[in-house]
Amino acid sequence: MCRSPTATGAGIELAEIVRAIGDEYRAEHVLCGQQEKALRAIAACRTAELGGHIEVCERCGAVVHHYHSCRNRHCPKCQALAKERWVRERQGELLPGVEYFHVVFTLPHEINPLAQGRPTVIYRLLFQAASATLLEFGRNPKWLGAEIGFTAILHTWGQRLDQHPHLHCIVSGGGLTEAGEWKSAKPHFLFPVRALSKVFRRKFLKKLKAALLGDEVRLPDATHDEQALTAFVEDLRSMDWVVYAKPPLPMQSRWWPTWGATPTAWRSAITGCWNSTTARCVSCGATTPTATRKR
Repeated sequence: MCRSPTATGAGIELAEIVRAIGDEYRAEHVLCGQQEKALRAIAACRTAELGGHIEVCERCGAVVHHYHSCRNRHCPKCQALAKERWVRERQGELLPGVEYFHVVFTLPHEINPLAQGRPTVIYRLLFQAASATLLEFGRNPKWLGAEIGFTAILHTWGQRLDQHPHLHCIVSGGGLTEAGEWKSAKPHFLFPVRALSKVFRRKFLKKLKAALLGDEVRLPDATHDEQALTAFVEDLRSMDWVVYAKPPLPMQSRWWPTWGATPTAWRSAITGCWNSTTARCVSCGATTPTATRKR
């Protein structure tokens, strides 16, 4: 049988927690289909349930047993390599000598039911409203008067794994003027967050109301009464929306970390009983043909 390799020095993994108390958690909480699917995948990831394969170095004879991964986008193990590649690509886009700010746009929890019903619509509006807000402030001569650049990353969960839609934006502390010249923002300051939150709220609610009236998204009770839709939007307008900005980021050390480059050894496409591929042996370190057998 295949055996799961043990990582030395590794702490408790999410999969271990899910396997230990997953049934208890399901009994006490109502999960949507996507949440249930993610839990099942994470619990089964790299276990006998998904099968596995054996790889043998043809030089030293070292044998490595691997269970297959679940490839679920919520699994922290399966997304590690994709995240590393993405981070490296973003690092290549950084401008030397430019400060970058971390701005976060958060939706009120009252919008959560709408996001559950029509996530594509709600998250599209979030991206559109946040982007338009940042661009408007950047173009305003009062704050900068230039075309800024930013990367926006959607998070739909909070740190406690509860529904908490918010957008992380890494924003350049400066931009290009109409004359094509670079203009830097004030040192250690980008835009006022209270003003950002008001403009973001106005832009998002304008788009949300249009989506509600156009039947792109519906309230939890499925009502399409215009008066009820307007009342719902006005209730949201009376709330304080959370937008905050953090000081300039140490881009190379904290927010864009590199998870040490490791050889992509022992990765092979298994198309038959035995498959020959080239990989770096984890035992002798040699790059040699490696035989792979599916289990």
